[in-house]
Amino acid sequence: QVQLVESGGGLVQAGGSLRLSCAASGRTFSSYAMGWFRQAPGKEREFVAAISWSGGKTNYADSVKGRFTISRDNLKNTVYLQMNSLKPGDTAVYYCAADQTIVVHTTQDEYDYWGQGTQVTVSS
Repeated sequence: QVQLVESGGGLVQAGGSLRLSCAASGRTFSSYAMGWFRQAPGKEREFVAAISWSGGKTNYADSVKGRFTISRDNLKNTVYLQMNSLKPGDTAVYYCAADQTIVVHTTQDEYDYWGQGTQVTVSS
């Protein structure tokens, strides 16, 4: 069982930056691939980024490539999402998720555990 708690969301102007954190409980955090997803009002939840258990492999949605960076610290049981050059279109609730596999999945159905989400609002 893994429990996930996101933090770091907030209100930022377009062009600004935020860093989201996702703290995980449990001793086996390092065995999970981790992902970030987001859901904007009236839209389906969508993939943002994912990282393998070791941090050696990452995957990004085309819409965030070059602007967002996912990373993890297995000693701190935490995964991060550094978001730069934010746009109003990035406004959403951001969720982290854990997937007990070596594969870096981009589909939410593959993920086993989810956090409650943190709101990110980008003003124009």
